[in-house]
Amino acid sequence: MKQSSGKTCMLAIALLVACVLGCNRSGAGPGKADANANRKTALAAAPPADIAGEYTVTGSNENGSPYKGTLTVIKHGDVYQFRWNTGKQYDGIGVPNGNVVAVAFTSGANGKGCGVVSYQVLDEGTLDGKWGYWGVNESGTERATRNGGSGLTGNYDVTGKNPNGTGYKGTMVVDSKGGGYTFDWSNGSTGYGLRHGSTVNVGIGGSRCAFMAYDVKSDGTLDGVWASYGSDHTGKELATKK
Repeated sequence: MKQSSGKTCMLAIALLVACVLGCNRSGAGPGKADANANRKTALAAAPPADIAGEYTVTGSNENGSPYKGTLTVIKHGDVYQFRWNTGKQYDGIGVPNGNVVAVAFTSGANGKGCGVVSYQVLDEGTLDGKWGYWGVNESGTERATRNGGSGLTGNYDVTGKNPNGTGYKGTMVVDSKGGGYTFDWSNGSTGYGLRHGSTVNVGIGGSRCAFMAYDVKSDGTLDGVWASYGSDHTGKELATKK
């Protein structure tokens, strides 16, 4: 009986040790849920892809008629030149803002005189923007704080930094027009833009400059909506990288 009792005791101890080792091993390292969470974090932290390259485009005009053609996107510093051929040539300037690229463009071989600003719409009537002009290879920044009005419309105090690093101050008035908004700055610049999700994208340069807001998709496709100055209607465009 003693010998049997000893065997039973030894067996119990062995089972206890195996259980402890097994529990420790199962808890070592990240589990499947942790690995998935880490993967999602890594993907979210990945920088936006460089959009420079050659594209095929299909789209619809503001009147609904279809078009197709090609698009060349050329990187200049931290801005982009956009050059379309859809049976007629267009050229413009693009500024990336997160996963949105805002573009101002006009007909012809260059987009001289056109600029663009893409604002993030923040709380309490603040617009936080990044802007550029055709022919200038760097972007500027601007913050506009509303001091009167409601929604997007109203009067704003503006502070910003030019591409050469110098600062500036001024005012801006935003009013509704057509399907979008007019922007009038105290330095004489004028623009027209649309709200696109959490951004407002504005083409600067008056009626000669239209604008486009592209969503940059994970596969590199550019999915855009565009409009002419003061238009009640918008066009659409899908640009697929070759």
